[in-house]
Amino acid sequence: MIKRLFDIVISFLALVILLPFFIIISIWVLLDSSGGIFYRQRRVGKNNREFPLLKFRSMHPGADKKGLLTVGGRDPRITKAGYYLRKIKLDELPQLLNILAGNMSIVGPRPEVRKYVDLYTLEQLKVLDIRPGLTDYASLAYINESEMLANSEDPEQTYIATIMPAKLELNLKYISERSLVKDIRIIFKTLKSIFH
Repeated sequence: MIKRLFDIVISFLALVILLPFFIIISIWVLLDSSGGIFYRQRRVGKNNREFPLLKFRSMHPGADKKGLLTVGGRDPRITKAGYYLRKIKLDELPQLLNILAGNMSIVGPRPEVRKYVDLYTLEQLKVLDIRPGLTDYASLAYINESEMLANSEDPEQTYIATIMPAKLELNLKYISERSLVKDIRIIFKTLKSIFH
């Protein structure tokens, strides 16, 4: 209950403070390339239920049909504005609305698409026992995931066989020791890693 109250207060305050940036980013996205402001993708959340995750659009329309993984910072599907939005994670800001709506938490396992959730083991499915988050241990450890995939001969296989299991292990670690104090530490570590 305290975690949910914390999520509501922080996400609401952040949305109010960041509203001018939302407007500027929205105009930038619209002027940079054709397509809408937001990108919606079905992700799997708490209790294995899907929800529409929001992001500022950073790719050309229909780019997700060419693959779900982003490979490298200069993936040709990424728009010019999208490159800079992704660089400091500004494309993720609309997820504050997901948090306010109750689909997500500020800190928790990053929500995955159904294709990859269907590959989880019974143990790994425990990450769906709590609300997914904007950041967590795995987000910090794999902040340069797209660059890692860019160096792989088979990015899809590297993600499934190596990165995804490692991230899920960190997700389960978070669940086993979560607390509001740890959440605050993770938030500060995330901000530090983004603006480092």
